[in-house]
Amino acid sequence: MKIFTLGLVVSSLLFVGCNDESKKSSLDGKVLIKQKCSACHNLSLPPSTYENEKAPPMMAVAFHMKGFMQVSDESMRIPKAKAFVKDYVISPAASKSLCDKKSLEDYGVMPSQKGKVTGEELDAITDYMFEHYTEKNLLEAQDIQNRLNAMPKGQRLALQKGCMACHKPNRSIIGPAFSDIAKRYKNSPEVIAQSIENGSKGKWNIVKNTMMPSFKTKLTKDEIVELQKWIVSLGN
Repeated sequence: MKIFTLGLVVSSLLFVGCNDESKKSSLDGKVLIKQKCSACHNLSLPPSTYENEKAPPMMAVAFHMKGFMQVSDESMRIPKAKAFVKDYVISPAASKSLCDKKSLEDYGVMPSQKGKVTGEELDAITDYMFEHYTEKNLLEAQDIQNRLNAMPKGQRLALQKGCMACHKPNRSIIGPAFSDIAKRYKNSPEVIAQSIENGSKGKWNIVKNTMMPSFKTKLTKDEIVELQKWIVSLGN
């Protein structure tokens, strides 16, 4: 049950529902921030860090903007931060920047995005930016990551690569339970690895004509071995 619940939580971070995709696709802040900002800013939450970053992570930008806004009314903090970002993106200048001197030296002043992004697009981007990059979402993401890190690597892969959509540790769905696979192939675990890598069909009569797809392009050889080891462990 805990594994299934965590899978739903992980999925909720990866997918966003749309009521009218055709109408809002061009003004979807999540889509636009990837299109317009990801070339320079890391969008992960929590962010990853890299050598030779072109710009600070987007989470750091959002947190920094909110923290440095001078307001007498707290209800104006986010609107003022959005207005600052929209102005700075079009007309950036060192004199406007809220970055410290070291950050300016490391990253420089961002190039103007005038002509590359519209006012409506900036509205959608900043709405998403300040709704997504929050302390609450950061803590939730860190909690999920900590729980994933505490799992055996094979179990983590089964969650992250979508294996749980067809298999559960102790329950058959579209495919057999992992524990049943482990019991059948306890003396020939290499068959499990072969099925993961190349796919298979007709070995189980759970759902008629269901085919196990190949994960050759989705998993490395080492990951397939880790997943196989975890599945085998469920037969004990």
